[in-house]
Amino acid sequence: MLKVCEVITKQQRKEFVDFPLRLYKDCPQFVPPLYSDEMAVFKKDYVYYDTCEAIFYLAYEDDRVVGRISGILQRSSNEKWGQKRIRFTRFDSINDPKVARALFEAVEAWARSKGMEEVVGPLGFSDLEREGLLIEGFEHLSTFEEQYSYDYYPGLIEGCGYEKEIDWVESMVRPRAEDDGKMARMSELIAKRYKLRLDDSKSTGEFIRRYKDSFFALIDQAYNEIYGTVPFTRGMRDMLLSNFRLIVRKEFVTVVLDENNKPVCFGACFPSIAKAVQKSRGRLTPACLFRILRERKNPEILDLALIGVDSAWENKGVSVMIAHSLDQILRNKKSIQWAETNLNLETNYPIRNLWKQRFDAVEHKRRRSYVKRLTEE
Repeated sequence: MLKVCEVITKQQRKEFVDFPLRLYKDCPQFVPPLYSDEMAVFKKDYVYYDTCEAIFYLAYEDDRVVGRISGILQRSSNEKWGQKRIRFTRFDSINDPKVARALFEAVEAWARSKGMEEVVGPLGFSDLEREGLLIEGFEHLSTFEEQYSYDYYPGLIEGCGYEKEIDWVESMVRPRAEDDGKMARMSELIAKRYKLRLDDSKSTGEFIRRYKDSFFALIDQAYNEIYGTVPFTRGMRDMLLSNFRLIVRKEFVTVVLDENNKPVCFGACFPSIAKAVQKSRGRLTPACLFRILRERKNPEILDLALIGVDSAWENKGVSVMIAHSLDQILRNKKSIQWAETNLNLETNYPIRNLWKQRFDAVEHKRRRSYVKRLTEE
């Protein structure tokens, strides 16, 4: 018999976090999030609960967990975009339409109880979390930053009445075989014309001390009109800085400064830790930490985590300076095989064209955000 229960007890919380680890146990493309990060969402003082509410459900069949889902009321997002929406996230299920329907009906009932009009997702508490449902590229290893899902998931979600709202694409980026020097010349010309220069911080700590406030202000400004984004809170900044210190290296972060030393453009890459956390099933064991540090020093893959341009500089070509910096990283760091862009909105033609025009790039994955308009019952 199928039943759906709200997650309340300590045992249910563990079952909620453990379920995808069991579901994807034999899937070589699946990369788990950090186990401790997933358990943290149940804490009353979780960083997002000053602007959000969340609810968690498990589906059981004969006392066996067969699915899970979470609903999020993101007040900052609703206020920013003028919407009445509940986000769904952390949806995982066996390949059974009845299970999916029961889970989504539970979230939709909660949404109605909150006076909401739509359910959208997969979207997390913010765009710092995993978002979008994989609909193409199931054969590729997931990045640590994004969620892998089986190829039957789109059918389950669409079968519950959800329709496409927007897609993201992800690209595998390599430098072109021959460096004709064009990007270097363009980068130098733009820097000279607008009196720009690259940040010269010698370490991650020095970079953070110099720019932690102006960097986040630039992120908020650059990402302000991007789908699903919410303003950074102090807690979100502290959490990102904490994660930033663990895995980033200054040589993989590029910031363009104007003549007043104000950041106008940035690009941040993280050494991929996907394989490092796969082996420990998301737990930060000593062996996992050793693998992370090894990848940090000599990464095989770079994940493009953040890239943005101050809107006042968008049409002045400064993104070429970021592209040239990335090109040089990929050419000079011999351990790196390629860079993964993570999510680029399908409507973000400037960034998609940047990869196609300046690199040997292939769009190899696609993700989707779904939406369903709720009717009164």
